[in-house]
Amino acid sequence: MPNLKKNPSALKCERRDARKAIFRGAVRTSSRTSVKRVRTLLAANKLSDAQQALQVAISALDKAAAKGVIHKNNAARRKSRLMKAMNQAL
Repeated sequence: MPNLKKNPSALKCERRDARKAIFRGAVRTSSRTSVKRVRTLLAANKLSDAQQALQVAISALDKAAAKGVIHKNNAARRKSRLMKAMNQAL
């Protein structure tokens, strides 16, 4: 399908959205990685390392929510699930 957006402001919006998508993707990926690291440490029963990784994950989720990459309730839900998993492992 051909590009139907021809006016300069629409083209500028496309360029801006492409830059934001790259930035948001990096923030989203790093937060998901930190959450995954906590879950793998909990599965391996390394609780002291998991507690440190949990703090990093909570910080990453809060930063992602503050930047608007994920919704604040989404961040809260993920943090709650991580804390619940941590408490069950202890």
